[in-house]
Amino acid sequence: MELNKGQKLVKMLELMTRRGGVRAQELMDRFELDARSLRRYLADLRELELPLKDDGRSDDRLISIDPVWRRTGVQLSLAEVLSLHFGRTLFNFLEGTSFAQDLEGAIERLEPAITRAHRDLARQLDTKFLAVPEPAKDYRGQASELLDEAVTALVYNNPIEARYRKANGIESRYLLHPYTLATYRQGLYLFAFDAEAGQVKTFAVERFVDVVRRRGEHFQLPAGWKPSAYLAHAYGIISGTPEDVSFAFTEAVAAYIRERTWHPTQTFRTLPDGRLELRMHVAITVELQSWVQGFGRDAEVRAPASLRAKVGASLQAAADAYAGDA
Repeated sequence: MELNKGQKLVKMLELMTRRGGVRAQELMDRFELDARSLRRYLADLRELELPLKDDGRSDDRLISIDPVWRRTGVQLSLAEVLSLHFGRTLFNFLEGTSFAQDLEGAIERLEPAITRAHRDLARQLDTKFLAVPEPAKDYRGQASELLDEAVTALVYNNPIEARYRKANGIESRYLLHPYTLATYRQGLYLFAFDAEAGQVKTFAVERFVDVVRRRGEHFQLPAGWKPSAYLAHAYGIISGTPEDVSFAFTEAVAAYIRERTWHPTQTFRTLPDGRLELRMHVAITVELQSWVQGFGRDAEVRAPASLRAKVGASLQAAADAYAGDA
């Protein structure tokens, strides 16, 4: 069976903790690594602050780790096993990235901590829990490598030089301080400080064309930085200046609208014509516009006038497109 990176690291650690350690050549032979790949794997372990020793020269050197580092006596409850497995299914969209590989490796490492009484139950979990697939972004290939570089910079507060291709195809260069990595609708987004613009912006990870981490430099995360505060006025993942908005929904969708929390600032009331009014104080972005357009004739933008005009024009254009001969 071919091992992913996380599984290889787990097994390499097991070999390093044996008496006398393991020779570099053995690691390369066992896990099909060249010298450069081995150095990268060892660098990953050192960045985790593991007590790694590397004695000798070239491929004959001995690599070892303090045996007391290994955790012992850990037991997982059934609830913990269930939570771990279900949590893993929520990140299926990251398949092919080091995130998924490392998570699989961590779960594999925890398997011995599952009590014997629960192991048979654990084998049935794929039939007990399911995360229904959604349209997901693809982070395999080059996107996975860029993601690794960006995440490492995020963890160690390294600035990154980045080339970023916007949705319209235009590329721009940035010097960024990565603050937070967020997941939203089966996608990854980076909240980063744009050094030239002097403000925090949201970047879709898959649109990075190139990412270079400035390893010898470090930035200071602003005191009091909270991602939740950055998104306080967002309808989704894109932040902006909030405005008062008002929508009216027909009876056909009123129950669906009322039973959900669309934004923390929302309020409801019934209009004289029987429709349900939803008010929010939120940033007017393409996400908000797309959301209300999705309800078609069952939703009306009451305010502001600028959003009403945009949605009206978009729906009219769609109606015109369908009015022609197929």
